[in-house]
Amino acid sequence: MVIDKGDKSVSRYWDWSFPNEQIDNHKSVTEWSEELKALMVDSVRLQLRSDVPVGAYLSGGLDSSVLTSLIKNFTDTPLRTFSIGFEDEEFDESGFQKDLVDYLGTKHTHVLCKRSDIGAAFPKVISHTESAIVRTAPTPLMLLSGAVREAGYKVVLTGEGADEVFGGYDIFKEAKARRFWSHAPDSHWRPLILQRLYPYLKHSPTASGAFTKRFFQQGMEHLEKPYFSHIPRWTTTQRILQFFSDEARAAVPHPVEFAAINRLLPDEINSWKPLNRDQYIEANTLLSGYLLSSQGDRVAMANSIEGRFPFLDHRVIEFAATLPSRYKIMGLNEKYILKHTMQGLIPESIRNRSKQPYRAPDNQSFFVDGKPLEYVAYLFSEERIRKAGYYNPKTVNMLMKKCARGKALGFADNMAFVGILSSMLLNETIIEKNAIEPYNRHQSSW
Repeated sequence: MVIDKGDKSVSRYWDWSFPNEQIDNHKSVTEWSEELKALMVDSVRLQLRSDVPVGAYLSGGLDSSVLTSLIKNFTDTPLRTFSIGFEDEEFDESGFQKDLVDYLGTKHTHVLCKRSDIGAAFPKVISHTESAIVRTAPTPLMLLSGAVREAGYKVVLTGEGADEVFGGYDIFKEAKARRFWSHAPDSHWRPLILQRLYPYLKHSPTASGAFTKRFFQQGMEHLEKPYFSHIPRWTTTQRILQFFSDEARAAVPHPVEFAAINRLLPDEINSWKPLNRDQYIEANTLLSGYLLSSQGDRVAMANSIEGRFPFLDHRVIEFAATLPSRYKIMGLNEKYILKHTMQGLIPESIRNRSKQPYRAPDNQSFFVDGKPLEYVAYLFSEERIRKAGYYNPKTVNMLMKKCARGKALGFADNMAFVGILSSMLLNETIIEKNAIEPYNRHQSSW
């Protein structure tokens, strides 16, 4: 933005872009890897510049392992790491975290996050996100930033951006599989490739053959559209509309307007490779709107911690944009180039593990023995729901009972529950100006 004597002009100085044709398909993967390593080392060194000590988050996945390994092997900065673990085995990556801690010999702090911690801390999280969210995942990260602060650190390097830049997310593999299926829509064996997705989920959308076909066939008529990859996700999220009041539903008659989405995209996007389109959509929706905000900066700054993101160095993004798609996703092997680059620098158990996205327990964090936490019961009461006016008390009550019985297992129900709770918290604290109980934190160290 430039303001000159009261006149204002706004222009975008940089955007994530991809070549219409790949620049060099003849370089070997080793040559690409050497270039990437040099870029990442320089990016990490730049992000370590600070007047205060700098630490690093360590999730146990590939991205944070890359950063901590580069700090250890290519800089003089003392390596200080922090990680979050869960009592629920489905979400916990503590074993991989410990593998890397032992491998690198880092001084490490591990925070154990229980469901009860999430339930207790969630109101404070929403006071910092200042926005409705549909996942509890920012909550453990707020607790973790508190541990960073207690350790005397004010800056941490984190792995955000690697999945968007190098093709790490399941949504990219899912779109690739759906495109493969679309070439023979009547095939019985092509959809079977979808069963290789989401191995870390207890209740995977690929578990039932009939449901899998119905779920992943959504949006097939939009195959050539740039937003094709995201239609199943948007359709799932839209299920929260069934809980809206008549007044709220009338205010959002067409929640997803594909024409409106198209108007937000660059003109050249249709000339890009399919994976590149998917990456651009992801970077300009979930990454910018949620991961770097509600799940990133806001819960870090709740404890005055600054997060830094070496994978989002513009040079790294621009380099990755020229990579052949096969070096991002080789078959269904995500972030192939990054794994190749880190040979000999991180444990093989981490380098070769399948992607497990960071997640946290959702609706079950707000119930104890089938009974909702006190503030949850209050916010979901018919009186509060009706007074707020956003939701239908009857359908919300049905969802509450389903969660209390432990029957709300899928993405749609979980997102609906957390979305309703977070928006009701905003209403209670900002509109009604009522206080909600503070939180406690539990921490352990290795």
